[in-house]
Amino acid sequence: MSAAPFRVETTEGKPRLSFAGPLRTEQAAALWQAAHRARPRGDALLLDAGEVTELDSAGAALLVSLAGDGVEWIEPRAEAARAALARFRQGLGAPRPPAPRNGFRPVSAVGGAVLGTLAAWREKLAFLGETTLAGLRLIPRPWALRWAEVQRHLDEAGTRAVPLCVLLGTLIGVILAFQSSIPMRRFGAEIFIPQLVGISLTRELGPLLGAVILAGRTGSAYAAELGTMRVNEEVDALRIMGLDPVAWLVLPRIVAAMLVMPVIALVMSFTGLIGMAIVMATLGFPPPAVTAQLVQWMDLEDLAGGLGKAAAFGLAIGYIGCRAGLSAGNGPRAVGDAATAAVVGGIIALVVLDGIFAVLFFRLGW
Repeated sequence: MSAAPFRVETTEGKPRLSFAGPLRTEQAAALWQAAHRARPRGDALLLDAGEVTELDSAGAALLVSLAGDGVEWIEPRAEAARAALARFRQGLGAPRPPAPRNGFRPVSAVGGAVLGTLAAWREKLAFLGETTLAGLRLIPRPWALRWAEVQRHLDEAGTRAVPLCVLLGTLIGVILAFQSSIPMRRFGAEIFIPQLVGISLTRELGPLLGAVILAGRTGSAYAAELGTMRVNEEVDALRIMGLDPVAWLVLPRIVAAMLVMPVIALVMSFTGLIGMAIVMATLGFPPPAVTAQLVQWMDLEDLAGGLGKAAAFGLAIGYIGCRAGLSAGNGPRAVGDAATAAVVGGIIALVVLDGIFAVLFFRLGW
């Protein structure tokens, strides 16, 4: 489509800028710079748009920008072009929206942050209460739990994690034994390395490192799976069918995480002791001496305390992973954000719970 012609002439001593033909977006773009350069200086100008046959908002913007204030007009004779010019002028005369306030308002900022935090904690407590009530309802009728789903998650969270736990547990035992031998060699106390490593693994490092593995593998998987179901509106479909998403989706995963976590902690501790025994053998201590030290200084309370912590860690990881998945938003980033929140929240919860258990065991004299 060719550009609308324009010309500059003088009529009765007054400059005259005339347009003819269609003046739409294509023509306005082609004529914009040339028309402004050809426009005579000053306000004593006659803008003649009488021969304009077609006009849109871009053409109207060109005419208005050329006219400015106090310029005499000859408006288009074509009805459609005149109506388009009138609509454009009406839009320019409409009141503008208020400019956003950029000032710093500390009271509003603090209040918004506090209200947002309270709302987030309210949602967390609501989900915790809903999960607890759903679990209590299953106590008198445990057969109502989806045990096939529990077995599937036991396999995914436990059986498939055993090779990784064996590898990391053995390496942790080797590292602890080597690092402990350096200061103990100064005092001739290398024989006490099994006691140090054994108590550290069974009471602290075995459950904690196993929980970190569970949070990274299983907690993120829970959040990603449930987040995908929420984005695809499968969770809403369960509610429409009259099924409780908490009992149907959350409880099997939490039960599986709570059951598998003590086994993971036990595997980590046992393989760590094997790694420590290998290091002790390289230092000249036979396996009977290592076993005697472990039997002399360790008892079932150490193992029971570690396994109890591990079960609590599994419960927290399962809860946080499921909540992160069910609270996922919409959009392409929702699932990734849910998985990230599950891992970060799970690790923070592990550290907090571990500190609580440390204080509790100290008070109880364990």
